[in-house]
Amino acid sequence: MQPQQPYPGSASPHPTATPARSRRPLVAALLVGLLLGAGGVGVAWAVSAGGGGGAGDDARGACDALAGVDESKFTAKGKAGEQTMYRFAGAYDLATAAAAGDSSYQPLAEAVTRANHRFRLVFEVDAEVKKELAKARGICADL
Repeated sequence: MQPQQPYPGSASPHPTATPARSRRPLVAALLVGLLLGAGGVGVAWAVSAGGGGGAGDDARGACDALAGVDESKFTAKGKAGEQTMYRFAGAYDLATAAAAGDSSYQPLAEAVTRANHRFRLVFEVDAEVKKELAKARGICADL
């Protein structure tokens, strides 16, 4: 008697092992999704708490959130790093909302946006991120 042969076109009875993939892109995508979601929640919270006071309130909220961002904790593990990233996301969203409501807040939104994009590109707080955060904080000081 012959051993049973698999039906032509069917899967092999011995699946081949797939090579392990890096989880880094998945973690990065998850982090970006969390930041965007947290930012959206932050904007909704700020608008509902402040009664939707307008672009000026959004800009002040962005500046308040930015004041709580400690660049040394961007890549920290645990609650400190998580809180820093949420504050940064909130500052980004509120600055963008302020600029959408009043174009005079556009420089603030652009500085925070450049810092955000650079950080997402290099996944660290380099000199360019620090420069843009300093520029945004300077704008906040003049509000």
